[in-house]
Amino acid sequence: MAITPDFLDEIRARIRVSDVVGRRVKLTRRGREFVGLSPFNNEKTPSFTVNDQKAFYHCFSSGKHGDIFAFLQEVEGLSFPEAVERLAEEAGLEVPRQTGRSKQAAEAQRSLMDVVELAAQYFEQALQGTQGEEARQYLQTRKLASKTWKTFRLGYAPDSRTGLIGFLSSKDVSRELMEQAGLLSKRDDGDFQDKFRNRIMFPIADVRGRIIAFGGRALEKDSHRPKYLNSPETPLFHKGRVLYNHHLARGAAHESQSVLLAEGYMDVIALAQGGFRNAVAPLGTALTGDQLSLLWRMAPEPVLCFDGDRAGLKAAHRAIDLALPLLKPGHSLRFALLPGGQDPDDIINTGGAAGFQNVLDQALPLVDALWDREIRARDISTPETRAGFEKRVSDLLSTIEEGRVRDHYRREFTRRWQELFPAIRSSSSPAEDRRRPAHWRGERGSRSRNMRYQEGDAPLPSSALLQSSLAKPSGANSVFANDSQKGTQKHSGMRETVLVLTVINHPELLDSVGEEFAALELQSAELDSIRRQILEIAVSSSGVDRDGLVTHFNDLGIGKIKERFLGKNVLGSFRFVNAECPTEDALKGWQQAYSIHDKIGRLQAQHDEIVVEMAEEPTEELFERWQILRNELELLHSDSFEEDAH
Repeated sequence: MAITPDFLDEIRARIRVSDVVGRRVKLTRRGREFVGLSPFNNEKTPSFTVNDQKAFYHCFSSGKHGDIFAFLQEVEGLSFPEAVERLAEEAGLEVPRQTGRSKQAAEAQRSLMDVVELAAQYFEQALQGTQGEEARQYLQTRKLASKTWKTFRLGYAPDSRTGLIGFLSSKDVSRELMEQAGLLSKRDDGDFQDKFRNRIMFPIADVRGRIIAFGGRALEKDSHRPKYLNSPETPLFHKGRVLYNHHLARGAAHESQSVLLAEGYMDVIALAQGGFRNAVAPLGTALTGDQLSLLWRMAPEPVLCFDGDRAGLKAAHRAIDLALPLLKPGHSLRFALLPGGQDPDDIINTGGAAGFQNVLDQALPLVDALWDREIRARDISTPETRAGFEKRVSDLLSTIEEGRVRDHYRREFTRRWQELFPAIRSSSSPAEDRRRPAHWRGERGSRSRNMRYQEGDAPLPSSALLQSSLAKPSGANSVFANDSQKGTQKHSGMRETVLVLTVINHPELLDSVGEEFAALELQSAELDSIRRQILEIAVSSSGVDRDGLVTHFNDLGIGKIKERFLGKNVLGSFRFVNAECPTEDALKGWQQAYSIHDKIGRLQAQHDEIVVEMAEEPTEELFERWQILRNELELLHSDSFEEDAH
């Protein structure tokens, strides 16, 4: 493999040392560092430290010191290439292979960096020369100090078609390299000219501070040229993977455990000059998933600062939709909308750092921003439109891939919905309801602090059904759960688990129900992963047996499936799930469970289609059909296959 310093730096930029070490060592934050017991020596007093900002660990008891690659070599006995392979895969990178061509590409990349650095020096010199007078005046009107110019290496591209070309040519740089570096554009006559002309230049650096591209702001007013122009995609520069000022903001973000995302270059520079050195910006496009990952590496809850106008709100909404699938425990976003169409430097110039800090203090958590967006999106004054709201929000929350975060969002949105419409009954007890917080306020209504809910008015199940552990009601009762989960998450999840666990204990059933098992749609991502692995083992081997499956899942760390998913009460209640049950009885029980599961799925699809239709054009007929399907689904969710008599 061709492991270059640049490639190693890219991995280090994506993976914190504390993330790697934290899998082996219990770490506790202490100031700017983490401390823990040494993984190399037995000790009672912590002497092992991790510093994410400096990207290393140090063990005072053993004297060992290194980065993420060295740690894996020490604790797992990996070779250096193996450690790189492991961490590159975790970072979502492909390790370049050692070929003559890759060596040549690395050398070409270094040459391009040299060319871009020369261009940065040319622009810096031009800003200080006679040609840069207008540019200097502009920077002064924006109240940027000359010290700030140097910190950010600001420059000026003269209004000349060949100024940069001539400078680079004098340094023996070929036209081909200039073009590859994104510094030239082709004219109509086929000849080349400087890409940036009469523009304030903002050098864009990689995480190590090396210049890889440029952004340029036009000085002409009412020009046909775009106000801002960025370098094109080059071998050095992929704008969706880079944050402006990342290299300078990283240290400040680590110290404060906070990072700000502004909209543009000038915003970042004004914030840094005003004392907010932890500010970065995307590069002329909407925020990307790669950029969001970089933000979360800098701080667990980045604050996104957008203008308070329609465009700013639109950008915030795009960021919400981008972030939802990627949320994970401890990582989220906050949104600060700037008042009155002001830029950060406007706020800082009038109110100082305290004025901008006040804006940040009022930033909305992502959950509030999402709720606010959805509650204002459409009218919710009728049952039909409220049903449409529930469906829309349920679909949104379903995009959150991390199960724990998704469940907390569902519960929080259900709480807010029930407080907004008290007539929507909750199955929670009065004591539980009295503990519910009620602090949110919005334009559509207010909430009283001690809101109480009455008992649900759904028909009581029969005594026989109440005896079934699969028919017991769920405590979640989330309005914004998927309808197959709504009020029935416990027994719905129970059916899914029964369907999978029965096959683990009776893999011979695949001969009879293999097609149905392969087509199962499961809400639980973990159970679905287990289902797929069972099928892969069945297809790839000549035979599959229970002991082999259990050993396989134990090796993957998914052991004790019975205890984790069902518990002794269910295994005792449903004899066909157990390995000791005769195959014929297990088959009968599985088919009965599958029949209920499949019917619920088909009815749910019809139900969801009607909800969408009602949201677009509500009619009395649709509403009646919706009620019928909803009642039938509730009855089916409460239904169960027979329990064994004991």
